[in-house]
Amino acid sequence: MFEKILNFLSEDIAIDLGTANSEVYVRGRGIVLQEPSVVAINQKTGQILAVGLEAKKMVGRTPSHIVAIRPLRHGVISDFETTEQMLKYFIEKARRKKIIGPRVIVGVPLGVTEVEKKAVLDAAKSAGAREVFLIEEPMAAAIGARLPVQEPTGHFIVDIGGGTAEVAVISLGGIVLGKSIKVAGDKLNEDIIRFVQEEYKLLIGERMAETVKIAIGSAYPLKERKQFPVRGRNLVTGLPEEILISDEEVRKAMEKSINQIINEIKEALDETPPELLADIMSNGIYLTGGGALLRGLDILIKKETKIPVKIVEDPLTAVVRGAGMVLENLDELREVLIQTKELEPPK
Repeated sequence: MFEKILNFLSEDIAIDLGTANSEVYVRGRGIVLQEPSVVAINQKTGQILAVGLEAKKMVGRTPSHIVAIRPLRHGVISDFETTEQMLKYFIEKARRKKIIGPRVIVGVPLGVTEVEKKAVLDAAKSAGAREVFLIEEPMAAAIGARLPVQEPTGHFIVDIGGGTAEVAVISLGGIVLGKSIKVAGDKLNEDIIRFVQEEYKLLIGERMAETVKIAIGSAYPLKERKQFPVRGRNLVTGLPEEILISDEEVRKAMEKSINQIINEIKEALDETPPELLADIMSNGIYLTGGGALLRGLDILIKKETKIPVKIVEDPLTAVVRGAGMVLENLDELREVLIQTKELEPPK
């Protein structure tokens, strides 16, 4: 009875704390927040000036003493205090009832260490959470894609975010096999920056690289040739310059990293138990995360694995939707959460 009163007075929250972007789901209201995982800090005073969208606008456009940083690297906390402030901002912005601290479910990458788990738990509690639960992102993505994860059937999930690409085989409410590599959206941006620098002697920023990737990036040859104007600084003359880059060049720039993701998928398929592999051949491979939106990636994976590939509906929000569904049905879906000391049954 007391627990029901607490739940009524608080607004429970699910957070997909991503390397590039974070999404927040509030129980009973759905997704209420989608903002970049960026914090702007005044280094002279240590004061946090902006978080999320406002902070991202400052990237590359601030005086030397103001820095816009991303406190998560490869999906895990690299700057504890800044992450805590960012979480606090997201939780405060999402809540309407502020009588009692919320229960919070946070999506974390596969294979996080005990130290990394503790960092997330501590950061969320310091940010005002009453209770904190963790869920592995591929599991949350599978639930968000409305796959029957608790049934004895194999489901193959590929979740490509900003910092990590994660591959998981899920059955009976657990991850049977999981792999994670630090090659994802951010690495593809770096590949484009390096290519433009080497081929055209042009220095471009991360935002420009991401714009190019979204505009004409592809993993498989397109039916129509595309070009996109790229602006930067000529490293020889030191002057501003604009060039036209083609989809073929961008594909060439990202090819090595995309092949690394595909090799990870092949390795996971090779290690999957035969019975589950038979299910996967029938059900297909499910793509989630922002990387799923890269043109032709599904076609290339299908060609390389000979297995049907499906991009889940709204892949960017699959993880937070899944974490939100666990939040709405915590008693029924508690088994899919990561076992931490908080979840261990009393002795």
